[in-house]
Amino acid sequence: MMHVILKFAAVCRAGDLRVSTSEVIDAVNHLQWIDFSDETGFKAALKANFAKSRRDQGNFDRLYHLFFHEMQSGQALSPGGENSDSQRLIQALQTTADPHNPVDKALIEFLKGDPAAFLQEIQNLENLEEYRAPALKSNLGQLSGRLAIMLRINAFRGAIGQGQTGSGSSGSSSGGDPAAERFLGRLDRAYRMLTEDNRPNNDALIKVRSHEKHFEDIGERSFASLSPAEILQMQEIIKKLVRKLKDRVSRRYAAGGRQYLDVKKTLRHSGRFQGIPLEIKYRRRPLKKAKIIALCDVSGSVWSAARFMLNMLYSMQDCFSAVHSFAFISGPTDITEIFEKHEADAAVEKVLSSRKIEFGALTDYGEVFQQFRRDHMHLVNKRTTMIIVGDGRSNYHNPREEILAEIREKSRRILWLNPEPEDFWHTGDSEINTYKAYCHEIRPCRNLNQLVDFVEALVL
Repeated sequence: MMHVILKFAAVCRAGDLRVSTSEVIDAVNHLQWIDFSDETGFKAALKANFAKSRRDQGNFDRLYHLFFHEMQSGQALSPGGENSDSQRLIQALQTTADPHNPVDKALIEFLKGDPAAFLQEIQNLENLEEYRAPALKSNLGQLSGRLAIMLRINAFRGAIGQGQTGSGSSGSSSGGDPAAERFLGRLDRAYRMLTEDNRPNNDALIKVRSHEKHFEDIGERSFASLSPAEILQMQEIIKKLVRKLKDRVSRRYAAGGRQYLDVKKTLRHSGRFQGIPLEIKYRRRPLKKAKIIALCDVSGSVWSAARFMLNMLYSMQDCFSAVHSFAFISGPTDITEIFEKHEADAAVEKVLSSRKIEFGALTDYGEVFQQFRRDHMHLVNKRTTMIIVGDGRSNYHNPREEILAEIREKSRRILWLNPEPEDFWHTGDSEINTYKAYCHEIRPCRNLNQLVDFVEALVL
């Protein structure tokens, strides 16, 4: 059983579950108290050690079913009967496989019942770093990699089906050979693994769909449809709102700085006076201000929402310990200094006329995340709230969602504001359905009322 648990731990690691040596040891110790005939208890013991959060549970269930049920990896190939036929099939396939091709090696191991190497090949594809000319952007690296694996699967399937392996029937199909049928079933499973959606569970995702009507008429007008006069009117409303919110925040932090009776420390010090609490101890826990990083899409009509978001954030800098803002289309541009040196309205105009932003380029969220990780990841810590303002439309480029997953691990939370109507979120080149698995909250932000709701939830 120890050998099987070690193999399953290797499969979990290849399937993007972090399993340490100490957790494997704990699982083995726990299994000593489990009746192996009770699969519910057996699976629960492994799941308690290998799945560390709700987000990992779905992936664990998938890998457990693959290893113990679909692959039946605990059953070793032995001489005689069907397993003897399986060995002959494996030996024949090894003669047709390319010994220098890691995919062929992984498929052979997969057919033997060990999916770890094949899972690792899929993981390598998902983490593939793409090096490409700036004028030619695509996600062909991953697509071509998956296509190459599919071609090798079809080659193995053809070798078995056409009787070229010298096992079972000599006809044009597997002819009812149990070993060949089992191998064809495993190849079908390998094919499905290339195409299935394995994003983590995100049951805790907050989807905000409703909002309060703080302001009539102008409060419900879309940012993209505002006239110049209405923009000035909205800016005045935002200034009044900011002053009101700042007052509420300052009162909250003043109240948060009060001293409270510390019962434990008071009782601990009362030992000096024969248990009489003559010296009263207090505790003071000042509220910690959040750190904000804003990534704002400035392409087309999306910018109309992003500029009001940036305007409010910078007007309320006193409510946060730090605010770093980036405008992006195909790459992030740090505009923090612009807002620090100029008033919000003037800063907006400076950003719109900045030569560092490629306004004629196509939006590429994957490239933005990759450049942010390379140049600005040091800004992210456990006090960071990352706000992404954009429609998630990446022109069919590689979304690079694994970088957003990395940011989630290092930050406090990720909030996504989408200025596009919710009915269009999952159409065309929109990657919102991909990115939402790594966000803590996602909400529409097309008008002033929705923006006010979000800012109040953020600072209060």
